[in-house]
Amino acid sequence: MPSGYIQRSIQPVLETAASQFPAVVLTGPRQSGKTTVLRRLFGERYEYVSMEALDTRALAAEDPRAFLRLHKPPVILDEVQQAPGLLPYIQELIEERREHNGQFILSGSQNLLLLRQVSESLAGRAAILKLLPLSLREWCGEPRRPLPWRAAPGGQTDSRPAAACAELLSRPDGLWQSLFRGLYPGLSASPAPDWLRWQQSYIETYLERDVRTVRQVGDLMTFQSFLRLLAARSGQILNMTGIATELGLTLNTVKAWISVLLTSYQIIVLEPYHANLGKRLVKRPKVYFTDTGTLCYLVGLRDPLHAMQGPMAGAIMETAVVAELTKAYLHGGDEPRLAFWRTSRGSEVDIIVEDQLRLYPIEVKASATQRPEMARGIAEFARTLAATRAEGVRPSPQPGYVVYAGDRAVPLGDGVTGLPLGSL
Repeated sequence: MPSGYIQRSIQPVLETAASQFPAVVLTGPRQSGKTTVLRRLFGERYEYVSMEALDTRALAAEDPRAFLRLHKPPVILDEVQQAPGLLPYIQELIEERREHNGQFILSGSQNLLLLRQVSESLAGRAAILKLLPLSLREWCGEPRRPLPWRAAPGGQTDSRPAAACAELLSRPDGLWQSLFRGLYPGLSASPAPDWLRWQQSYIETYLERDVRTVRQVGDLMTFQSFLRLLAARSGQILNMTGIATELGLTLNTVKAWISVLLTSYQIIVLEPYHANLGKRLVKRPKVYFTDTGTLCYLVGLRDPLHAMQGPMAGAIMETAVVAELTKAYLHGGDEPRLAFWRTSRGSEVDIIVEDQLRLYPIEVKASATQRPEMARGIAEFARTLAATRAEGVRPSPQPGYVVYAGDRAVPLGDGVTGLPLGSL
């Protein structure tokens, strides 16, 4: 386990954004490391102000101009969604000094509320970036390691696990300890905090603060049941009607609660990949939790062995891969273009990555033993896509990968590579 400060791959992106825009907005879930990153990068040059303090928030609400005279740029305003009334006055100051970049660094843990205010007041004046929990490459001390298809010309890579923790990730028990623990920075501290207590505290804080702030949820016990039920379906097609029926809720309530989870970065939703395949494809999205540790806690797992050997192993592994890919793109300042492919006949590929007009199909297996038949869905995807090229499909399909719980990259035939999760 790493100790001390962990380098984040978003750091150079943040520095570049601050040099090019008057304001930078950094959002992400609570405890993802936003404050630590900002203070480390900008703390010597910027004043830091937390909007969590009641007296600070009161002054910002009652006399925003006085507040901004007291805290002049360059300044970091943390949890700025607590004082959304400040944003029009920040806009005024930016307009007065439009030629000066990096005046304000704003952070917040509520995406929808914050971005709505930003779009109204700071459109075209702010770079918006997102920070999720640690990626495996960050945790392993290689924050700038590229994705396999970006590693070298032609998309070739040596596919070795990150050197700093290759030994750990090459052992199934080591890999599953990492997946079970999750990758919030607070859990990588030394000495490590009590996992169960940390997760309990996180969920309770999340329920009490983010959920009640973003949307008034009257029955928190039912919302907790909803969280557990959704966690048990991580990696599955999102059936909101089924969830509503099981919990005795209206469909609109379930839709609203899904929106809350998206707003606070607790889940990731993948839409089906269409590519002109028409009615042969399923239409509903798949849902994943952003952090595998939170997922394990919510479904009742209490040790890594149960995660590795239990019925949720495949879902946990697939959730980890979706989260890793999402973090790789977001922390690089790019929006991930991820989907899944499934036909009504049952053919499927877990993840389709679209990158620079190329499609990379990815299958995920919890097994530590690679087999050529693991790539069967990828082969079917390639055949189906080839048959529809005449229909106007533009992105070029690539051989793809099978990400598994093994310790080395292996060829699986037809150009498909079996790839350890630690090498992604």
